[in-house]
Amino acid sequence: MKNVLASIGIGNASVDTVLPSETVQPGETVDAQVQIVGGNAEQEIGTIRFEIETRYLTDEGYEEVDVDRFTLAEGLTIEPDQEETRNVSIDVPYDTPVTIGNVDVWIETELDIDLAVDPEDTDYLDVRPTDRLQTVFDAMEELGFTLHTAECEADPYGRYTGSRFVQEFEFRVQSGQFRGDLDEVELVARPGPDELELFVEIDRKGGLLSEMTDTDERTTRVTITSTDRAAVREQLGDAIEQHA
Repeated sequence: MKNVLASIGIGNASVDTVLPSETVQPGETVDAQVQIVGGNAEQEIGTIRFEIETRYLTDEGYEEVDVDRFTLAEGLTIEPDQEETRNVSIDVPYDTPVTIGNVDVWIETELDIDLAVDPEDTDYLDVRPTDRLQTVFDAMEELGFTLHTAECEADPYGRYTGSRFVQEFEFRVQSGQFRGDLDEVELVARPGPDELELFVEIDRKGGLLSEMTDTDERTTRVTITSTDRAAVREQLGDAIEQHA
């Protein structure tokens, strides 16, 4: 009877991933613990899977996607009421979205148990910008821009990263040299260990015809290697001015 109940999720094994902190940066390695507690019956766990997940906007609505996934263990037997703790190092990929605006990122831990409801644990992350991306945000603010929206959106043609989605940051002009000349600047970031590649779309102020035909938009690409705010501000300002 206990085996039957466990197979439908009653008295099943449970799993809990304990993180040292929910705040992470892309590129970091997080050391965590996976705590497994046996249920009312012995169960064979095929794998312990980890998935770093987010959601992105499509024409049909939001769709969940794995940023990364990996397996911690295979072929584990958990006895009734047994407590098992496994240490795990989780690499946060550089293309993990930043959790600002309408963006969520979470780690899902799942025990794969044959003929049973797979126990799961979900831990939401606070993903902060890399140092270079934070410098970009600070430099844009000094140039007179304010972050208006941050959204993960579908990129079906792989224009930017080859991924199914990108995170787009939309900035509106509030003050400074570009006020009155631009509607907005949109940034798509591709961070890496040694540099940050920015895809920049500049929307100039124009008439109805230019907006309908997208002739008021200009695109460029900028590679950021520094975290010096003044240098990055000058680099971004020159790129925007050149294409404004």
